[in-house]
Amino acid sequence: MDRRSFFRKAGAAGVGAVAASGLAAPAIAQENPKISWRLTSSFPKSLDTIYGGAEDIAKHLEAATDGNFTIQPFAAGEIVPGLQAVDAVTANTVEMAHTCSYYFWGKDPTYAIGTAIPFGLNGRLQNSWFYQGNGNTLMNEFYATQGIYGLPAGNTGAQMGGWFRKEINTVDDLKGLKMRIAGMAGKIVEKLGVIPQQIAGGDIYPALEKGAIDAAEFVGPYDDQKLGFEKVAKYYYYPGWWEGGPVVHAFINLEKWNSLPKHYQAALTDACAFANTNMMARYDMKNPQALKQLVANGAELRPFSQEILEACYAAALSVYEEISASNATFKKIYDDQLAFKKDAYLWMQLSEYTFDTFMMIQQRAGKL
Repeated sequence: MDRRSFFRKAGAAGVGAVAASGLAAPAIAQENPKISWRLTSSFPKSLDTIYGGAEDIAKHLEAATDGNFTIQPFAAGEIVPGLQAVDAVTANTVEMAHTCSYYFWGKDPTYAIGTAIPFGLNGRLQNSWFYQGNGNTLMNEFYATQGIYGLPAGNTGAQMGGWFRKEINTVDDLKGLKMRIAGMAGKIVEKLGVIPQQIAGGDIYPALEKGAIDAAEFVGPYDDQKLGFEKVAKYYYYPGWWEGGPVVHAFINLEKWNSLPKHYQAALTDACAFANTNMMARYDMKNPQALKQLVANGAELRPFSQEILEACYAAALSVYEEISASNATFKKIYDDQLAFKKDAYLWMQLSEYTFDTFMMIQQRAGKL
C-alpha cells in the first residue's frame, strides 16, 4: 500500500472520529440541560415536616438528574408571603410553589377540592382518587386555566379540629366565635355563626395570644406543638372534619412545565410522589409523641359532639349545592369525587374499619 495514501485515509478516519465524538457531547447536554428553579413554600422552616416536603422534592430531583435539574426551596416570606405562593408562580416570579390549593379558593372555589373539602376523603383515598381516579386529570384541567400545573406533594392525614379558648358543646357555642380556619371550611362554619379568619401559619399564635381570634385550627399535634398553641388555648378538639386528608401540592408555572424534557417531567413527578408519601409517614411517626406531650402540658382533648358534626355536615352539603349551581367546573370535579367517595367508603367500612376498630380497642385496653 502507498504510504501517503494510507496516512491520508487514516487522517480522514481520525477526523471523522473526532467529529463524531464532538457531536455526542452537545447532544447529551441538550438531552440533559442544566436547569435551576426556585420554589416558594407557604410554610416556615420551623414546621420541618410540612416544609420538608419541598426539600424532599429538591433532593430527589437533583439525585435523579445527576445534578442537572435543581430546585432551591424558600420558606414563606423569603420571596413572597405564604398566601401569595400561587400568585408568584403564575407571575413567573418563581417557577414553583409548595402550598395548599385551598388557600386560593377565594379566586375560584374549585381550588378547594385540590387540597380537601369538608367531609371529603381521607389521606389514603385522596391518593387513590388523584393517582388512580380522575383527580389529577380533572384538577389539572382546572389548574391549566390558572396558568399552573399541579402535582400532589404531601399529605398530613386527618387533621385535628383546632384550639379553643372555651369549650364548644353545642351549635350555639359556635355563634360569634372568631376562628382561624382555612379554605372552604370557613364558608361552611360561617353558616353556623362562626366568623372565619384566614391567617398564615406563622401568624396564628400572636392572633390567639392577643385575643384577635378565639380559636384556630392548623394541622395536628406535631406542628401545633411547635407553634405553642396549648399555651394560649387549652381545649383541643377533634376531628378536623374539614380536612380528612389534605393534599399539599407542588405547583409549577405551566409554560415552564411544558418546556421541560419529558424525562425531567417524569423525574419531577416521581420526586413529588415521594414527598407525598413521606410527609404522611413522618406525621404518623411524630404526632403520637407530640400529642402525649401536649396533654402533659395541659391540653384538654375534646371530641366535637354529634350535634355539631351533623350541623356542619348539613351546612357543607348546602354550600356544595350553592356553588355547583353557579360553577360548572366545581360541579364537574365535586360530582366525580362524590361518586368515587360513595364506593370507596362502601369498601373501607368493611375490612379497614373493622380491623382498625378492633386494634384500637386493644390499644385502649392496654393489650398492645
